Amino acid sequence: MLITSIGQGLLWAPLAIGVFITFRILDIPDLTTEGSFPLGAAVTVSAMVSGQSALVASLLGFLAGCIAGWVTGVLDTKLRMPSLLAGILTMTGLYSINMHVMGKSNVPLLDQKVLTSYLPAGWSLDLQTIIVGAVITGIVMVALIWLFKTRLGLSLMATGNNSAMSAANGIYTDRMVIIGYMVSNGCIALSGALIAQSNGYADIGMGIGTIVIGLASVLVGEIFLRGRQMWVRLTAMVVGAIIYRFLLTIAMGLGFPVDDLKILSAGILVVVICLPLLRNKYQTKQQLKRYLKQIGVDSNATTNSSLKRQAPSEGLLSRDSK
Repeated sequence: MLITSIGQGLLWAPLAIGVFITFRILDIPDLTTEGSFPLGAAVTVSAMVSGQSALVASLLGFLAGCIAGWVTGVLDTKLRMPSLLAGILTMTGLYSINMHVMGKSNVPLLDQKVLTSYLPAGWSLDLQTIIVGAVITGIVMVALIWLFKTRLGLSLMATGNNSAMSAANGIYTDRMVIIGYMVSNGCIALSGALIAQSNGYADIGMGIGTIVIGLASVLVGEIFLRGRQMWVRLTAMVVGAIIYRFLLTIAMGLGFPVDDLKILSAGILVVVICLPLLRNKYQTKQQLKRYLKQIGVDSNATTNSSLKRQAPSEGLLSRDSK
């Protein structure tokens, strides 16, 4: 169970990294994810069926995702559409494009060699999946770590932190936003290409709920691994994707049907969002208790006195209501 979750998590990790770029670096809610993910799968599978190798087809899927991100970026920056609306429009348009690319709603891989086929046949499928996922995800992480150390990457992060100040310092913020969209959706489409090869088919509906999966992976990773350095933050995305897949595997092992995976994904996201809020509330309460104890004030007595002060007003209110 754990080995399978690691392999699948590594295949989904580029999706988490792509969502991280727009959601955390650019501070943009990008819904293009649900269109670029199946786009990468559709382009990759169609190219493989046409005779292209798995590696070339995966690169074509990545480039297709970059183009989808460019469209969303242009709608956002040049046409001044709200980022949420721009993502929805691109996602909607990509549905028809994916249908034209595949020619039908589902395209299977029959005798085509996927990326895992290049590894020794004696190795187990889980081991092959882990190696392919680790190599692809490692390449993506190394490339992004290098990118964010360059002037371009620093400008991209500065744009996400404060676009007005970045523009005042001579950074072309519109260009940075477009580049961020392109890199993000390229990674997401690459994840779609890997998942399509793992499943053995590309389907028009495989992008439904991917934004929830990406956000859940991002938030789970940030809970378990915190840091300010870029390599730590990217590693957290990979860890979050693996843990998220492991939680889904546990749920399926408990007897939940496959049709309930989407609602389980939404439930995991709700829990992950609420946990930090509850933890911060608990920590604030404990800090207040320690402070009151240091200055010699009983927190229980303070609470009781506040309740007594509230009692007359509540009684007056009740009499007025009568």
